[in-house]
Amino acid sequence: MEENNNEEKEYKIEDAEANSNNKEFMKQALKDKAAWVLAYASDKIFSDKELMLEAVKVDGQLLYYASKELRDDKDVVLAAVQNKGIIVKYASHRLRGDKDVALAAIKQSKKAEIFLTDEIRQDEEINNILHPPEE
Repeated sequence: MEENNNEEKEYKIEDAEANSNNKEFMKQALKDKAAWVLAYASDKIFSDKELMLEAVKVDGQLLYYASKELRDDKDVVLAAVQNKGIIVKYASHRLRGDKDVALAAIKQSKKAEIFLTDEIRQDEEINNILHPPEE
């Protein structure tokens, strides 16, 4: 990591690769608005609920890297879809049919609809958000 004149930390791919298993390094990268660094994290990091919860709040897209277990964790998935609705496509099938997750996803982006289960799209409240009744 190098610091430039305006005191922002600059991360390099080599640093990210060398610290792929370092939780504190990854947490610092998130704080420094360098979420891309997590793309180089290890499976151990991608399975760490505390870190991945923090990560998806910064950038919902990071749900893509989360472990299979965390993509089926309602807390992690909710935080991710509140940040980026269409990322629901990487949630487990079970959570793509969860009403809370579906509501959060479509409120963030109606485009998330295509990734929800058929059953949840039939829910009256969700259907009314997606297709508001004409007055």
